[in-house]
Amino acid sequence: QVQPVECGGGLVQAGGSLRLSCTTSGRAFSGYAMGWFRQAPGKEREFVATISRSGENTYYADSVRGRFTISRDNAKNTAYLQMISLKPEDTAVYYCATAMRSYGTSRPDDYNYWGQGTQVTVSS
Repeated sequence: QVQPVECGGGLVQAGGSLRLSCTTSGRAFSGYAMGWFRQAPGKEREFVATISRSGENTYYADSVRGRFTISRDNAKNTAYLQMISLKPEDTAVYYCATAMRSYGTSRPDDYNYWGQGTQVTVSS
């Protein structure tokens, strides 16, 4: 089992930056693709970004491409989501998830374990 735990959320002004971290317990972190999703109040959970288990391949939602960067450090069992130029519409609970596959996808059902989420609030 690879249980993700997110941290790094908070309150930031529009245009600001945050870096989220996702640390997993258990072994074989490098055997899992990682994904970030978010859910705003009253909305469905939506895909943000994913990274392959090697870290060589990444994929982003159109809404964050160019502003968010996903990365991972397999030696530290940690994935990151660097967010810049934040907008009020980025406000949501951000979730980290692991997928028992080489490459992540944008589909929540492809992910096996989910964190509890961390709140990101962007004020205008």
